[in-house]
Amino acid sequence: MEKTSSPRAGACDRWPRVVFRRPGSHFKALGRRSAIFTHRVHLLSLFGFDVWIDASWLLLAALISWSLAQSVFPGVVPHLPPATYWWMAVAATIGFLFSIIFHEMSHSLVARHYGMPIRGITLFIFGGVAEMGGEPPSAKSEFLMAAAGPAASFVLSAVFFLLLWLGEAWRVPAALKGTLWYLGFINSLLASFNLVPAFPLDGGRMLRAALWQWRKDLLWATRIASRAGDLFGILLIVLGAFSIITGHFVSGMWRFLIGMFLRGAASASYQQVVARTTLEGMPVSRVMTPQPISVSPDLTLDSFIEDYVYRYHHRSFPVTTDGTLIGSVGTEQVAQIDRADWTATKVGQIMIRHEREDQVAPGSDALAALAQMQRTGKSRLWVVEQNKLVGILSLRDVMQLLSTKLQLEQSQHAAAPTAKP
Repeated sequence: MEKTSSPRAGACDRWPRVVFRRPGSHFKALGRRSAIFTHRVHLLSLFGFDVWIDASWLLLAALISWSLAQSVFPGVVPHLPPATYWWMAVAATIGFLFSIIFHEMSHSLVARHYGMPIRGITLFIFGGVAEMGGEPPSAKSEFLMAAAGPAASFVLSAVFFLLLWLGEAWRVPAALKGTLWYLGFINSLLASFNLVPAFPLDGGRMLRAALWQWRKDLLWATRIASRAGDLFGILLIVLGAFSIITGHFVSGMWRFLIGMFLRGAASASYQQVVARTTLEGMPVSRVMTPQPISVSPDLTLDSFIEDYVYRYHHRSFPVTTDGTLIGSVGTEQVAQIDRADWTATKVGQIMIRHEREDQVAPGSDALAALAQMQRTGKSRLWVVEQNKLVGILSLRDVMQLLSTKLQLEQSQHAAAPTAKP
């Protein structure tokens, strides 16, 4: 039903987003927005939070409306005209949209109370995401923030069932009662599903908060909660496959897809915490490649291609004068020049002048540098000290460090049960 940074069925925290493929392999870093969201539009602003709706949510809305009009409402309130069922379905789908926003807004308000930045709320095919700008500052704040979503959904469910009870007394139309029943039911289901102790669901975040408070170890708590999320995802996949085999294709496919999503989200959430604990406080100088190969602005393009591109197999190089960074040049710029003019064209004529967002100081925090890459869409940053180029920080270097760290974490965890006291 719903997911919520790392994405969790309810709310999601997003520090600079990194998706790991597997230990020992390279990593895939996403750009300014997660690959989960493709095309989204601004829906509204509420309590200072921007609410966005992803194009994928329209598919979810269409499936919900069709299911309600064709099967759910005819069974709940029989003998109504088909057009009435469709109007009920549209109203219930809009109510469901409001319910998700209410759920996510509750997360966001509690997060803001504890100083956690929220970049906005996005509705997409698996539900909604409150995009957090970092990890919670304490176990207590995470527990309360996670609990706020299900609590809000339970309150909303109670309100709809109260309105249904009043509707019975006031003899409101059967179509309205059926719609109120569905909204009360779906909110109670939403809350109950999110309370499953499987990260990154709200219940999984509450579990992580409790473990974090107990052991004072966020990484260990995240590993345990993420494993629970992985197991729950496998359970949903198995149940979904069984439903498909037994003829319940639509419901089975949804279980299967949600299970796949939760498994990926649980794994990515753990890996993000590994990345954060690894990079936070580490200076860029420990990750960068020192003494990078640079080129002179007076170098001709034919020499640049032959002596640098073909020799070192890089697509771009920094351009320096007496060690001072003045720009960069790469094959993309060279390709725009006619080959016959390469011998007469110099690097300085086609280079890109360096900008502040392309550089970082060697003493800067590596986590902040990764965030800068995510924000600007750059895969490398020039490391500059007193205008002198001292190194290059590439996304590949960061990912290799994180891959090694993740391998060590998993190796230590695998060896732990066999270790003797």
